[in-house]
Amino acid sequence: MSSPSDHHHVMPVRTYLNVFGALLVLTVLTVVVAFFDLGPLNVAVAVTIASAKAYVVLLYFMHVRYSNRIIWLTAAAGFVWFVLMLALTLSDYATRGWLPYPEAW
Repeated sequence: MSSPSDHHHVMPVRTYLNVFGALLVLTVLTVVVAFFDLGPLNVAVAVTIASAKAYVVLLYFMHVRYSNRIIWLTAAAGFVWFVLMLALTLSDYATRGWLPYPEAW
């Protein structure tokens, strides 16, 4: 008798080539965007492109797309953790100028 974990989805080579192409396009987009001064949007655009690449890798190379719901839940928890850490880091960075630097003795 086979268990649900014994079933593996076999993806065609064409899918991997399409994913590879998408990752190349996103990488080229990252390089192109780096040459433009977008002001405060530079970080937002870079993180958005990096998140898109991570999403593609997660779905196809890590086979989450064809996994059961507990794997989706684990991946979602990792994404929520990333967003939480990013929000806390950016809030720290954004508020550093609010207090004056302490003076020397």
